[in-house]
Amino acid sequence: MLLEVKNLVTSFKTPWGRFRAVDEISFSLNDSECLALVGESGCGKSVTALSIMRLIQDPPGLIESGELLLKGQDLLKLPESKMRKVRGGEISMIFQEPMTSLNPVFSIGNQIDEAILLHTNLSRSKARKKTLEMMELVGIPDVKERAEFYPHQLSGGLRQRVMIAMALACEPAILIADEPTTALDVSIQAQILDLLRGLQKKMGMSLLMITHDFGVVAEIADRVAVMYGGKIVESASVTDIFDYPKHPYTRALQRSIPEIKKRGQPLYSIPFSVPDAEELIKGADLESRWKQLRDLEESKAESPNSPTVEKASSDPAKKDLNTEVFVELKDLKVHFHIKKSIFGRPLQTVRAVDGVSFKVNKGETLGLVGESGCGKSTLGRSILRLLPVESGGIFVEGKDVSRLRHRDFKAYRRRLQMVFQDPFSSLNPRMRVKDIIEEPLILHSNLKSIDRLARVRELLHTVGLARSSIDKFPHEFSGGQRQRISIARALAVKPSFLVADEPVSALDVSIQAQILNLLQDLKSEFGLTYLFISHDLNVIGYLCDRVIVMKDGKIVEEIKPHDLLTSDTPLEDYTRKLLNSIPRRHPNQKRV
Repeated sequence: MLLEVKNLVTSFKTPWGRFRAVDEISFSLNDSECLALVGESGCGKSVTALSIMRLIQDPPGLIESGELLLKGQDLLKLPESKMRKVRGGEISMIFQEPMTSLNPVFSIGNQIDEAILLHTNLSRSKARKKTLEMMELVGIPDVKERAEFYPHQLSGGLRQRVMIAMALACEPAILIADEPTTALDVSIQAQILDLLRGLQKKMGMSLLMITHDFGVVAEIADRVAVMYGGKIVESASVTDIFDYPKHPYTRALQRSIPEIKKRGQPLYSIPFSVPDAEELIKGADLESRWKQLRDLEESKAESPNSPTVEKASSDPAKKDLNTEVFVELKDLKVHFHIKKSIFGRPLQTVRAVDGVSFKVNKGETLGLVGESGCGKSTLGRSILRLLPVESGGIFVEGKDVSRLRHRDFKAYRRRLQMVFQDPFSSLNPRMRVKDIIEEPLILHSNLKSIDRLARVRELLHTVGLARSSIDKFPHEFSGGQRQRISIARALAVKPSFLVADEPVSALDVSIQAQILNLLQDLKSEFGLTYLFISHDLNVIGYLCDRVIVMKDGKIVEEIKPHDLLTSDTPLEDYTRKLLNSIPRRHPNQKRV
């Protein structure tokens, strides 16, 4: 046994008292093994990893008790001088967001050099040689040139490879990977997982993988520990977790996963969220939650004609879709001209959207899928005239709106709204929820103040938020709740067409299920038309009526959701590459 965690307790000081983010958890990690620590945001996964590294900031955090045995030696008893040798030398960590973990003012080569120099006696020249070897090992091209790059000059996938190279530079016995593939494209995610699995075998190291994605678990894990509310609720081999999950929470998480075969059915939604610090300090009754899940399971087993089954017939693929065109793009081009010379001429042109044409029919959900940088978000924003159009036409119910003056386009802007990818950065942190949702009503309606307030309350109810939310600020909500606020704001002026730009990409699977169900319900209730942008083919296949695949600013092909299920469907090479990158849904399943 390489690492053994015994009865670990890590707490934080809060206004309500000390909050146990990690509450007497125990687990072990064997030689050359991959253990996945799974759970929703806020359950204590990352705090567990930081506790193992002894990186908990004190105050407000404190490792209260327990043992962290590395090869039999308790890390909690080591002086800080010796613990520094353990970090990077024996145990390394890949942090969740490489852009914030890498120093923006140092080249990536210097940052990897620093990790090597700190833990070895190598000279600078030999450390640089080792740096280039590690960069090559993790698949970074043109290593000598890229070593001089700064973090902002690299893509998200390459930044993550830099983090892996830095973590592995001193050949640690244990690598802790904290959500290393969150919000990455499926193709980049597959590359990172393949890389980690290959390096684990090549270097003989153990891997502690922290994730909320069961697809990642199926791809890479040997054993799994499921966390909730600071505790481990279930631990088993990866096949047992998928085939014979014992805890109702584990079963609930798995049932929340969107899949193409669930089209037309509302996704299973966990009826409660991870308890926050205040709830846990005041004594959140976890047992009553588990009983609630068991009761739900029993009621569904006893009622085969449950609403979930009845709604299966609402699969849009089984209905005749409306062929009345609502939005049409004709040879749309959006170019960015950068690096102007002293004569005012652009030295470089980025063809973000390059001659795109398609139609969106009334009442349908059109999926737009592709890797980061392919032009999906630019296309979505250009439809709403949030970006200038180079050429081509944007037709709304037959009228070209691409050249309308701002004042004339205002009437169309009310009908075309957008839900942005990151609700935290798209919501004004200084505005209360009431003001955020009311703002479009002030701009696009003649309602009196009292009527606007009534509309805000109505919208909060529509998206499933409590009336008490009205006077809160964005930071007081979870990611899923913030996304609901974004949706409420978009619905405020009763639009006909919504562009949803990666609305669930960084959400836990249970919260993702709630948002997808909400979007389906709103579509049925208000007759909305969606352009749904995503890099997740499972979400696209579950939600959309048609799917458009984009690459390098162009449309590669248009396919039906059913085509994503069948491996013998003739698809373009790029589409097949995306399909082949989808994480498996079971450890014994092969990729497409």
